[in-house]
Amino acid sequence: MSFIPAAMGYDRALTIFSPDGKLYQVEYAAEAVRRGWTSLGIKSEYGVVLIAERRRISPLHDVLNLEKVFIIDSHIGATFSGLGHDGRVLIDYARLIAIRNRLTFDEPIDVELLARTICDIKQAYTQQGGVRPFGVSIIFGGIDRKGVELIKTEPSGLYFKYYGVAAGSGEQTVSSYLEKHYNPKMSVEELIILGLRALRAAVEEPLKVERVEIGYADVSTKVFRKLSVEETQQFLEKAGVLT
Repeated sequence: MSFIPAAMGYDRALTIFSPDGKLYQVEYAAEAVRRGWTSLGIKSEYGVVLIAERRRISPLHDVLNLEKVFIIDSHIGATFSGLGHDGRVLIDYARLIAIRNRLTFDEPIDVELLARTICDIKQAYTQQGGVRPFGVSIIFGGIDRKGVELIKTEPSGLYFKYYGVAAGSGEQTVSSYLEKHYNPKMSVEELIILGLRALRAAVEEPLKVERVEIGYADVSTKVFRKLSVEETQQFLEKAGVLT
């Protein structure tokens, strides 16, 4: 009589399905994302905006130099929620993919191709022993030959396109706020203000310049850039989220 010993839980091995068809290690990776710092992305016909929450992890922590919005290529940015070490490795890999595409084809990579390649790596880490899934969701935003793109990748290897999306501990609150106030005709400046107000709704304290990082790309330049401290402060004042 063959059976699985009771001591062998379905969450002990990545490659064993539970009776209800789940891979618990992948479920746990998704839970790591839900417990992470909040990040969000919004797009309209005029551009795309990425905003990420930053937290002070110790009294002497230099939080202003904590990077949570990343430039992947001149036209693509990214942010993530979940395990920071997993996010750092995948961000570096995404940059490598982007530069390889430029060197091979002499053109910038499409945002969807970049997201799909990262998801191929994520999915590979859900089907073999000796590894674990990446506990991070990356949000890619950029402008390519197809137009404005906003894509969220999941720990399982899935990815979806969005008009507005969030990840991390404030995902539900941010998503609900965006659903009520989003308009596809918004300018990039209006998207930034909307994103800051959505993030403020999800956090327990007023937003300060050291608590957020903002990046955007607009259709006029097709270049992704990050806001300076001074620019971020101005938008915080315009959004009315300092109190």
